[in-house]
Amino acid sequence: MKLDNFINRPVLSTVISIFIVLLGLIGLFALPVTQFPDIAPPTISVQTTYTGANAQAVLNSVVAPLEEQINGAQNMTYMTSTATNTGNATITVYFEQGYDPDMAAIDVQNRVAKAQGLLPAEVTKVGVITQKRQTSMLMAVSVYAEDSTLSTEFVENYLKINIIPQIQRVSGVGDAMVLGADYSMRIWLKPDVMAQYGLMPSDISAVLAEQNIEAAPGQFGEWGKQSFQYIMKYKGRLVTPEEFEQIVVKATPDGEILYLKDVADVELGRVSYGFQSKVNGRTAATAMIFQTPGSNATEIIKNILVMLEDAKKDLPKGLAIEVPMNTNEFLEASIHEVLKTLLEAFVLVFLVVYIFLQDIRSTIIPAIAIPVALIGTFFVMNLIGFSINLITLSALVLAIAIVVDDAIVVVEAVHAKLDVGYKSARRASIDAMGEIAGALISITLVMMLVFIPVSFMPGTSGVFYKQFGITMAISIAFSAVNALTLSPALCAIFLKPHEDHEGKKQSIVKRFHTAFNAAYDGLLEKYKGVTKFFIKAKAVSLLIVAIAIGVMVWLMGSTPTALVPDEDTGTIFAVIDMPPATSQERTGEVLDQVDKILSQVPAIQTRVMVNGYSFVAGQGATYGAFIIKLKNWEERTEDERSDKIVQQLYAMAGQQIKDGRVMFFAPPMISGYSVTNGFDFKLQDKTGGDINKFHGIAMNFLAELNKCPEIQMAYTTFNPSFPQYLVDIDVAKVKQAGLSPQTILSTLQGYYGGMYVSNFNRFGKLYRVMMQATPDSRVSPETLNSIKVRNGAEMAPISNFVSLKRVYGPDLLSRFNMFTAISVSGTPAPGYSSGDAIAAIERTAKDYLPQGYGYEYAGMTREEQSSSGSATAIIFGLCFLFVYLLLSAQYESYILPLAVILSIPFGLMGTFIFAKVGGITNNVYLQIALIMLIGLLAKNAILIVEFAVERRRTGMSIVNAAVAGAAARLRPILMTSLALIIGLLPMMLATGVGANGNNALGAGSIGGMLIGMILQVLIVPALFVIFQSIQEKFTPIKWKDTDNAGIESELEQYSRN
Repeated sequence: MKLDNFINRPVLSTVISIFIVLLGLIGLFALPVTQFPDIAPPTISVQTTYTGANAQAVLNSVVAPLEEQINGAQNMTYMTSTATNTGNATITVYFEQGYDPDMAAIDVQNRVAKAQGLLPAEVTKVGVITQKRQTSMLMAVSVYAEDSTLSTEFVENYLKINIIPQIQRVSGVGDAMVLGADYSMRIWLKPDVMAQYGLMPSDISAVLAEQNIEAAPGQFGEWGKQSFQYIMKYKGRLVTPEEFEQIVVKATPDGEILYLKDVADVELGRVSYGFQSKVNGRTAATAMIFQTPGSNATEIIKNILVMLEDAKKDLPKGLAIEVPMNTNEFLEASIHEVLKTLLEAFVLVFLVVYIFLQDIRSTIIPAIAIPVALIGTFFVMNLIGFSINLITLSALVLAIAIVVDDAIVVVEAVHAKLDVGYKSARRASIDAMGEIAGALISITLVMMLVFIPVSFMPGTSGVFYKQFGITMAISIAFSAVNALTLSPALCAIFLKPHEDHEGKKQSIVKRFHTAFNAAYDGLLEKYKGVTKFFIKAKAVSLLIVAIAIGVMVWLMGSTPTALVPDEDTGTIFAVIDMPPATSQERTGEVLDQVDKILSQVPAIQTRVMVNGYSFVAGQGATYGAFIIKLKNWEERTEDERSDKIVQQLYAMAGQQIKDGRVMFFAPPMISGYSVTNGFDFKLQDKTGGDINKFHGIAMNFLAELNKCPEIQMAYTTFNPSFPQYLVDIDVAKVKQAGLSPQTILSTLQGYYGGMYVSNFNRFGKLYRVMMQATPDSRVSPETLNSIKVRNGAEMAPISNFVSLKRVYGPDLLSRFNMFTAISVSGTPAPGYSSGDAIAAIERTAKDYLPQGYGYEYAGMTREEQSSSGSATAIIFGLCFLFVYLLLSAQYESYILPLAVILSIPFGLMGTFIFAKVGGITNNVYLQIALIMLIGLLAKNAILIVEFAVERRRTGMSIVNAAVAGAAARLRPILMTSLALIIGLLPMMLATGVGANGNNALGAGSIGGMLIGMILQVLIVPALFVIFQSIQEKFTPIKWKDTDNAGIESELEQYSRN
């Protein structure tokens, strides 16, 4: 290759590098920052309310018709739906990764429109909302009262009117769900007074429809040949409770007027009383903020925090804002850790290189190469739409080792020329580059080929591998450009011809170098001896290879798998579920007890309590939840890690909370799939049978599953034994009295269920008018006696027509892909991974689920199970095949590359040995280390084989060529391997934020490199001898004429002196 130009024109070389750095910096500032690549599937949620209906009614009349239409939407993967006793229906539709969320939303919206005609009138009046959002929370925002003078209604509506609209306008916010209720004009009917006046709830709703209206009376004088025109204006919708009290219900001819205030109490209240929220024990309202698929989480949170700072200035006295959950904090701390590791690795690599090269000038060359290649990578990352995330940053940390490697190969080759007596560094650089340019390019291609097939992996883990592999390939390409242009140019400028310093007094550094060189020379002699032993004992060498492959395969199978390791994110969730039929007030008392327990833990900074909602089960009077924010990582000790705190909280809650079940868990590592960390699957009843029978089968299945050693706990919040009353109408009696069952049911709904009867405007918003009987007139079944229906001119007790029967039913019903389902969540036992838990679930289902009952994974577990080992194995196989084929082309032999390929399992075995010892799961980080090792180990072996082949062609015997080749490459191999090992030590020993991922990456890389390097330098020469001997039986070696090779440059070199 004609590389003299770059050496002879150092300015050109430096300009190329400056360009690379400038473009890289431009890319760096334009790149979005996220925790992980965008891997969550597009998710569309469809929600509506059927006020007063129970779960079964909602399922039959709302969920079933909607699901029927939505099913089969383009690129849909699965859908889940929930119907609750509070009348809520929610359907969540998941689409394939990478599908356009806007297209998905339009498709679902159109399908929902088709089902509108089949829905009850109550539901179409409220409306069906379709929106795109992910299922996991980005952040939580709470507004709380600092004293007890402010009411819950005020706090909730301050948040809804003044803060939520601003949050919704932040780009990328998919939903801001307030765990609270809107204002509502509550009309509390008095059934006894209503009966005295012969009224029913339908009369009141008719009166409201007449009198609470907007109207357009018109104007005077329009086109009437008048000088003036006047608009007529009607007062419109009523606004205040006093105005509603003055609504005329009845007026008699003799002047008697019955007002609404005579038969009902009117107040500005809440549309529903299903939620209560507190922050650190104070009255509060909390909003959960979700992002739209494909948006930049970091950017959204930053913008919201800026907006909240502005909002704080306008807060009324006594109100304060708290952010109890913010996923950015973990992200920023993690990225800070990775950047720190990057710097530490850079310094440590610099030191290792200095010790080996013993010359500060030589050390500067690789030190300049590192930032040029790494910064340049950002430019291409920006072009191809990547983000700065934990995966791409890890790739850059590992790339340091490879980039240094290329620069060291160049510096080492130039030094070798200077060692043999070259007096011109420029000439030495030109000749050295002539020899190694081919090897550099082939090594670069091999390295890139290792990383490129990885990017074709499917599924979620495929996105990880793609971002890692391509980032790695880009930095390797820049590294090669550097090694061919900047590094040789710098060698020509910086390096000095070697001179003897005999007789001069040696400094401490020089003495250290002399001692180091003497030790290295001693090691080299011993190494040659050991190499010769392995070459002679070929059977031993092959046996070691076979054992390494066997151990690697065994360890690969026995190391527990996981997608990403769980980290201490600084947040813990808690959910509480109470026994069936517990009132919301009683649930609140237990939540206060839990809040008291939490307040005793010093590591907890903020606690947000929500009564009436659970992250796992949804809405209901028997549920409660907490978002617990821990203090900053620096302020917590090793014993205050989130997993230790979870154990501590379980112990405390177990002793003190007797009548409810409390569960604590960490939020998921990858947002957008499920709320919990751990596994998540749905049991399905495909027979359409009785829910109680299904529950029995599910409980039996869970009992067996919990016996498995891999499972810490598996649980479901589903319970079909909520006490309920079945309303039975005596239709014959109703017809005899001249009434209809519809009249009876709408009267019950008006008094007990609550009816949405009208609207009113206030604070610039539209609110609902809700009608219901006063709370004390509907406390028990006996109150039915005071509820009357109009039978001609008389009022008859509704109990004449209705009988109640005690039954048991579920609080909510779920479906998964249109079959009735029971959700099961759980966590693997310590020491086991989610992969082990999946295997245990499959085993138990095979033995204990009867015919007609099945299960499907949901959320993250579904991804993990689908991107299982088979795809990974194929990709790793492809990596090996690509390397093998490229080397075959280079050596013009299908046999010799086996010397390289068979040495790679040493390192992979080393990785798994370290993982086993360190208790690390086979997760994305470990697999990233494996991919990198395939490249690096292949590179080391290529260098040994390349040099051995060169020497063999000059006429050396195969054995001598192998020993000489290995000895010549020992120094750079030791240098680059030790640079990697020492550079990644901080990562392997990391603690604090993101430690588990860093440990997996560090330990995997160090283990593989250490064991791989030691075995490689010993066994590769023996493998070379074996395969070169076989090769020469097929194609005899073509000798190189070394008599005249390179003689011109030698003559020119010495003619200058």
